Amino acid sequence: MSELWGVVAAAASSALGGTSIAATRYLVGHLDPLAIGSFRFGIGCLLLAPVALLGDRRWPERGDWLQTAGLGLLFFALFPILFNASLIHTSSARGALALSTLPLLSLVVGAALGRERLTARKTAGVLIAMAGVGFALLSGLGHAPPQAWRGDLLMIAAALCMALYGIWSKPVIGRCGPIPFTTVAMAVGAAALILISLLRGSFDAVAQFAVPQWSAALYLGVIGAALTFYLWAFALGKASPTSVAVTVTVNPVTASLVAAVLLNEPIGWNLVIGIVVVGIGIWLATTDGQGVRASG
Repeated sequence: MSELWGVVAAAASSALGGTSIAATRYLVGHLDPLAIGSFRFGIGCLLLAPVALLGDRRWPERGDWLQTAGLGLLFFALFPILFNASLIHTSSARGALALSTLPLLSLVVGAALGRERLTARKTAGVLIAMAGVGFALLSGLGHAPPQAWRGDLLMIAAALCMALYGIWSKPVIGRCGPIPFTTVAMAVGAAALILISLLRGSFDAVAQFAVPQWSAALYLGVIGAALTFYLWAFALGKASPTSVAVTVTVNPVTASLVAAVLLNEPIGWNLVIGIVVVGIGIWLATTDGQGVRASG
């Protein structure tokens, strides 16, 4: 039952992450990608901090400080830099497909580090879910700028950062809880992004912000950071890294559905079939009770 709630939280996190793509795409035309990350995680950290301070919550122990800070830089600083940079070189569809390598990377890295055992059912589920993403995005994969492979590689590198974060953060989350851990890690990443943005003058464009730009920035901070990454950390505390990671295949599907509603983009038969295939893959990968080892 604990594993099930973890998968549900991860799927919700991935779905919200898909809705955040629209806000990010909008802001990219008005603000430097580093500053977008600063707003997203800065606001998210400010919202999570009061919640983390309420009650008798356990903060990361002194022995976990360095690891928590390192994971914050990995996931809340390096990951968004790679993610945003990749979309400069490749299309959204190809980028989403490259990001969907996350569950496969989590499975392989987890097995290499001894955190999870490779099983036929879990591997099949991951591959089926990835195939579902590719099928859902089929119509957009052929439209890519020259040398799009550079962006694809950057997105795979971003997925690797996310996979390592999921595996290495699980034991720390188990010792202190998802909210305190996410708050501290996000604060470290946000501080790094804010410092770099200040040095680059990335915040200069904020003077031209109107209601739409501020609304998009607030949405990214409240929904795209605080809620999304709390749910992700909660999921990592309940389920195996691969079971959590495989739900990232929901992200591009949700993004396509949001685009259909808000931008009147047609929903093709490939998207409908892709959603079904992704669901089957997630079910196969997350109902394998033999693939998880105790994490320490």
